Parts: sequence; structure tokens; C-alpha cells
Amino acid sequence: MMMTKSALIVVDVQNDFLPGGALAVTDGDAVVPVANALMDEYDLVVATRDWHPAEHGSFAVNHPGRDLFEEVDLDGLPQVLWPVHCVQGTAGAEFAAGLDQGRITRVFEKGVRPEVDSYSGFYDNGRRYGTGLAEWLREQGVGKVGVCGLATDYCVKFTALDAVAEGFVVELRREACRGVNLRAGDVDAAVEEMARAGVLLR
Repeated sequence: MMMTKSALIVVDVQNDFLPGGALAVTDGDAVVPVANALMDEYDLVVATRDWHPAEHGSFAVNHPGRDLFEEVDLDGLPQVLWPVHCVQGTAGAEFAAGLDQGRITRVFEKGVRPEVDSYSGFYDNGRRYGTGLAEWLREQGVGKVGVCGLATDYCVKFTALDAVAEGFVVELRREACRGVNLRAGDVDAAVEEMARAGVLLR
């Protein structure tokens, strides 16, 4: 099959990552109308979402004596401890109300296993389990993907890097991304890392 189609991957545009949410990204709501407008440029639109069980190992509350944003070992992988966010079935895990969900063909859930976090829409952080996203895109004849959403320096970055590794032509739609910037410069460093890996900056 010729891989001639394009797909927009909208990463984790969920209530808990928007202003007022449990793990709010500054100006995160600004990506919603831009992402909606970008949908017209692609043949298909897919979305990823964090879909954590309440006992997820990335939540600081599940590590007594540990602090928020501290780094720990989680099943052999380094793990930042986050506030409880995007718990399955909660309002915080729902997509932003303004996101044009009618255009989204398929949703891929990640972070569903309590022992490992999943920043990428393709694989968990240990690359132990796939979400099926790469295979589905290939089945649809997709050769090029655009990546946008939240947050630039975590889930957007790792989704874009994995898309390159899976052989897709990848473009980062920066105008529809916002970052956490846990440390000053994280977003800029993430964009540079993506560019070095072959992600096209748009």
C-alpha cells in the first residue's frame, strides 16, 4: 500500500492539563482552536489521552514520603512524580470541551498500566507495550503525521520521536503546542531534540 495519507495526532488535550486542571499547562487552552483549525490540513485526525488508574505509579500520593516532581525509580525506569491527573472516567480525563471531537477518527489511550507511565502515544516509557497507533496509521495508508497538543516537553515530544522511529514523516505543529517547563528551558530543549531526530518544525 502506498503511504500517501496524512494524519494529525492531537496529544492529550484533556481537562486536567488545561488552566484550572490538576496538572495545568500554562496557556494550555490556547491549543484547542488552533488544533481544530489544523484538522482541515490532514486526511485523518487521531487523539491520544492519558487514561490512568487511580493507583498509577506516577502519582506522588502513591509514594508516601515522596514529594511532587521528585524523581523515583518505577519498575526500573526513572519517573517524575506528578499530581493525580487524568484518572479513568473522571472529568479531568475528558477532552477539552472546545475540541472538535467529531473530527477524531480514533482515540488511543495510554498510561493504563499502573507500573509504567506512557508519555508517547505509541509506547509506554519502557517500550514494553504498544498502543497500536503505529500499526493503525499504517493500515490507513498514512505516511506523514503532524503532532500537536500537550505538553511539548513530555507527551508531544515522545510521541513525535516515536513517530520518527516508526518511519513516518513527522511535523511538529508548534502553534498548537504548549509545554510544562518544569525546569527553565525544557521546552526549547525538547524542540531541539525533536529537530535533531528529524522532526520537521512547522
